[in-house]
Amino acid sequence: MKRENQTQVTEFMLVGFSAFPDLQGVLFVVFLLMYLMTLAGNLAIMAVIQIDRHLHTPMYLFLGVLSFSETCYTFVIIPKTLVDLTAESTTISFPGCVAQMFFFLGLGGTNCIILTVMGYDRYLAICHPLCYGSLMSSHIFVKLMAGSWISGFLLSLFETTLIFWSPFCGSNIINHFFCHMRPVLRLACTDSNTIEVAISMMSMLGLSGSFLFIVLTYLLILGTILRLPSASGEREKAFSTCAAHLTVVVMHFGFASIIYLKPSPRGTLEEDTLMSVPYTILTPFLSPMIFTLRNKEIKSALRKAFGKRIFSQKM
Repeated sequence: MKRENQTQVTEFMLVGFSAFPDLQGVLFVVFLLMYLMTLAGNLAIMAVIQIDRHLHTPMYLFLGVLSFSETCYTFVIIPKTLVDLTAESTTISFPGCVAQMFFFLGLGGTNCIILTVMGYDRYLAICHPLCYGSLMSSHIFVKLMAGSWISGFLLSLFETTLIFWSPFCGSNIINHFFCHMRPVLRLACTDSNTIEVAISMMSMLGLSGSFLFIVLTYLLILGTILRLPSASGEREKAFSTCAAHLTVVVMHFGFASIIYLKPSPRGTLEEDTLMSVPYTILTPFLSPMIFTLRNKEIKSALRKAFGKRIFSQKM
């Protein structure tokens, strides 16, 4: 009989930004504009990398894959959030919640791994330039990309299964604007502390491991750059190829750590909701802008492809 009661929840109610009723119209406009600009930026990067053969190198192909992943990532969260900001009913079906969490975690994990692989690519290009062609061949590139996607979604599958293995038989109100792990876990009928600790540990190991690997690669890169002759201009060129990636890494892992590595005591609805906005909406919005404005070759290719003077050298 208990098992029957545990299967009664068929949909969830997303509280979203209802704690800010006077701001929902403003939030809708802001989020919509940011989403459209995010799509435009990522699509432009993917298009120009596809069109311009000079950009068919691992560094830019990694960037193209990252842009595709971030496009999918924002599609999982933002359109539903925009609908909920204007709708009276903010429900999501049980399978829809499972799917949203699975793809959100999978694409988020994939983005982390791709950023890590991009750091490794820069390490090989700067520290081992003579062997770069063999160390980062097209075959190895495909393996690294496939491994990034498979690893990200395997981890997501494990975490999502662990969360929804628990029965949901009580409240169906999720105190968030999407199916986030902790708010959903709080609705489980059983004690979810063990599951929450296990997921927090996995997130901590994944984020810290990736970030520490990137830090190590950049320490090695910095050592190599400092040994280059300053008058040759090689230092400036090496720094310029790393600046955009390093900026996005700090932003991405910084915002992610606020969400996944924060202490487990339960915060207010306002805190949990607002803390997720930078990671889910702001980071994908800024990422294509940073990669575009800080990279001369991308700007040059965009000028050729689209004839836009806004990507002039003054930017």
